[in-house]
Amino acid sequence: MGTLGNLIWLIFGGFLVFIEYMGAGFLLCLTIVGIPFGLQSFKLAILALWPFGKTIAYKPYAPGCLSTIMNLIWLLIGGIWIALTHFIFGILLGITIIDIPWAKQHFKLVSLALTPFGREIVDK
Repeated sequence: MGTLGNLIWLIFGGFLVFIEYMGAGFLLCLTIVGIPFGLQSFKLAILALWPFGKTIAYKPYAPGCLSTIMNLIWLLIGGIWIALTHFIFGILLGITIIDIPWAKQHFKLVSLALTPFGREIVDK
């Protein structure tokens, strides 16, 4: 299901979401202040490109209070809107039985979009 799900995800919108996150990441990396946020946007892009077979985990070391502060800034600047968009798409896809696997992937992206700092994408 993983490879087939990823291919269907890629064809029906995953590639466009990947391009959007990559574009936002590049724009954020143009400024020195935006580089940490651009790197998190790249993290979202990687998960948005190929989400099946991946999971989100907290980093094995304690990232500290800087991670919390950066997550709060991320959340206030745009993370809430990114998470809300993925949440709405997850709800819409979850209405039909056949789209539940793709709805789960959107809910996975909601989790990462809310607090990307101090988390990493790992293979299952």
